[in-house]
Amino acid sequence: MARLNVVSFLTVIVMAAAMQMQSADAQKTHYVGGSTGWIIPTSPSAYSTWAASQTFTVGDTLVFNFTTGAHTAAEVTKAAYNACTTTKPLALWTTGPSSVKLNSSGTHYYICTFPSHCNPLGQKVAIPVMAATATTPASAPTPTEASGSTPSAEAPGSSSTPGSAMTPGKSPGSGSFVNAAALPLTFLSVAIAALFY
Repeated sequence: MARLNVVSFLTVIVMAAAMQMQSADAQKTHYVGGSTGWIIPTSPSAYSTWAASQTFTVGDTLVFNFTTGAHTAAEVTKAAYNACTTTKPLALWTTGPSSVKLNSSGTHYYICTFPSHCNPLGQKVAIPVMAATATTPASAPTPTEASGSTPSAEAPGSSSTPGSAMTPGKSPGSGSFVNAAALPLTFLSVAIAALFY
């Protein structure tokens, strides 16, 4: 009977640890345009091609990596996106890099508001965001936060943190990811030790 209780305890602990790891890793950070960043693209389809290679989920973060004063990132309506209308954006970020949290599903539209950057040069991107699910597979570690974003307004379905953006090449809160990854092994070790004592 004692062994059955230990096995049940072990099963519950391992499942809880796996769920914690999954929820911690499910959110991703996407650097808009990849290593190129948020600039005037080499072709008008560069950002749509990049977006098609990504999977965006509620809770993920977009990072618009641009030089302050050279570009902006603005969330706009679909009509404004199609027409490259820069007036009345839903939200506007003027300081780069800027970080935007995706808080709702559906397609989110972003453009640069500098003259001619959106049209005809193609500095715009549509981001299709899926609802988060409990069965989302765990992803690779995401970069940590660093300073740099200043939103001028909050857009529906997105949020930003003033003074925060992501820095490429760094692991998340270094210790927090390692601790989450080691959690199942720690619980497993304790449970196995309990079987022998």
